[in-house]
Amino acid sequence: MNQLNLETSPYLLQHANNPIHWKAWSEKTLATAKKENKLLIISIGYSACHWCHVMEHESFENEEVASVMNPNFISIKVDREERPDVDAIYMKAVQMMTNRGGWPLNVVCLPDGRPVWGGTYFQKEEWTNTLQQLHEMYVSSPEKIIEYAEKLHQGIQVLGIIEHNTSQEQNHTNNIKPLVEKWSKSFDWEYGGYARAPKFMMPNNYLFLQRYGFQTQSQDLLNFVDLTLTKMAHGGLFDTIDGGFSRYSVDIRWHVPHFEKMLYDNGQLISLYAQAYKRTQNPLYKEVIEKTLTFVEREFLNSDDGFYSALDADSLNQNNRLEEGAFYVWTKDQLQEILQNDFEVFSHLYNVNDFGFWEHNNYVLIQSQTSESVASQFGLTENELQNKKKTWERLLFTEREKRAKPRLDDKSLTSWNAIMLKGYVEAHNALGDGNYLAIAKKNAQFIIEKQWSPEGFLHRSYKNNKSTIEGFLEDYAFTIDAFISLYQATLEEQYLHQAKQLTDYCFDNFYDEKQQFFAFNSRNSAQLIAQHFETEDNVMPASNSVMANNLYILSILFNNSYYEKIALQMLHHMIPNIDYASAYSNWLNLWMNLSEDNKELAICGENALVNSQKINTKYLPHIMIAGSTKKSELPFLENRFIENENLFYVCQNKACLLPKTTIEETFNNLEI
Repeated sequence: MNQLNLETSPYLLQHANNPIHWKAWSEKTLATAKKENKLLIISIGYSACHWCHVMEHESFENEEVASVMNPNFISIKVDREERPDVDAIYMKAVQMMTNRGGWPLNVVCLPDGRPVWGGTYFQKEEWTNTLQQLHEMYVSSPEKIIEYAEKLHQGIQVLGIIEHNTSQEQNHTNNIKPLVEKWSKSFDWEYGGYARAPKFMMPNNYLFLQRYGFQTQSQDLLNFVDLTLTKMAHGGLFDTIDGGFSRYSVDIRWHVPHFEKMLYDNGQLISLYAQAYKRTQNPLYKEVIEKTLTFVEREFLNSDDGFYSALDADSLNQNNRLEEGAFYVWTKDQLQEILQNDFEVFSHLYNVNDFGFWEHNNYVLIQSQTSESVASQFGLTENELQNKKKTWERLLFTEREKRAKPRLDDKSLTSWNAIMLKGYVEAHNALGDGNYLAIAKKNAQFIIEKQWSPEGFLHRSYKNNKSTIEGFLEDYAFTIDAFISLYQATLEEQYLHQAKQLTDYCFDNFYDEKQQFFAFNSRNSAQLIAQHFETEDNVMPASNSVMANNLYILSILFNNSYYEKIALQMLHHMIPNIDYASAYSNWLNLWMNLSEDNKELAICGENALVNSQKINTKYLPHIMIAGSTKKSELPFLENRFIENENLFYVCQNKACLLPKTTIEETFNNLEI
């Protein structure tokens, strides 16, 4: 029988009425496969995945397909967002077998979980034919399948293990330059991003490139970052009506998105645009931040102060059928009716023409000219056009709200919440909006109260007042990162001590002394067919790169030489593996901490919070900030507080200058 009705994952619940006898991933299910000696089908996807829905409709809702799967296989449905560990292992297997990957991810395995065949989307006939052949082979010649599975398993175990770097060569930051130069050859200088489609946003790439361009005074790199951020904000990828970014663009212009909106993308992009705003004061970046956080607060923030995970790409169209992008797109007739006399100006600004046309008479709004240019064409001031733009957006938002909304994935994932928490902190730092910081603090409390168990571990998922699944390394790494940022914005030291407590838990439960990296799964949890050490940055930074950055900062604040040793040891092992730098941008960020212009700033005194907030509005990626409004026992701040004085200590390489007494003097010592 189909057992997915017992689950809380929206993706699993979407399949609860399939005729397939789906089971959730569990030790019990795996034990059943061994007991009955049946091949496993492991089908992995997520609620906002368009092609997952297509394969469900074509195959998993089909009785004929069920008649092949049910008697011969144990079928397991996995929500990749709840179980990124399972997804990572079987993605490696499929990539080894087919040189490609994606979702839905479908794998057939031996009863013990070792894969023998797999791929992504399959049409119904190919799917059933292959399953029948595999079943017959397993019955008649099991040794052939087992032999192949053993070889593939050996490859999976080796894949992802980082060889130790035994070189004694110093990791000088000058060696970053050729990596960036090679990387820059793939830049798209017309539309930003990389010169290929589909285009993913990769926020961590631009956080690093912006920092590197700033610290090396490379105007070309900064121009490229600004080009990319502007084109993303002007493209259909960004929902100018409601705020928020879709997951990626299917074309090189950032025009037509794959319409799902993911929490982790928007959290990282808020951090990126906030940092860019601090550097440039570009009003477009401020608009993006404010619109996106309005969207997040309205659509993702729940009554428990947690954030939901995603909005689907698909929604019901006028014919009451699920269609990708139906909620977001417009016909020319619809726009003319709503905008009336302003349609001509609107159509020039948002390209209701061949450039903005998508398909089926639908347009995806994209801006290719500056507001100033369009305003001058129609005899308007830029301010007048901006006011019109706000009116248009209100009209279109009101009209669009009448449509059937995309389906909501209403689980809350710890790591994604932490990413969004940090986004709110960064937005507060850049714009000074106290509401952003209040939401961040409430979300931190949600993680502490709902997701942090009395036994010391973090839960992964939360829904309906129920916390489930023991957390993975990414849940700890991003929570630690967010709590450090929250401390730096509030100077409330409990966040820092909580970050350290979670860090020590990671050493006890995730750190592998032999590999000298952190495993993705806790050693106390049920183990998969191979260990997974996540080291390559992707649409989210790798959990090991986030941990290494955390350790470096905490090593300074707590004067902890072991943290520093492990962070730099991890970096040292990674450096020989950095070939195409976009997959290692967060490691490069850590590497930049070793540059000669990096400093630390301690702000002490009764006005420390006010002073730190002023400093946090500046773009200072090479400065690590800490502070206290009272006497502190934090090692970095110890013996630095003097009653009735406001002092600024600029430090470098564990040595500090004499304290300054004004922000103006301090800034002179912080410049590159």
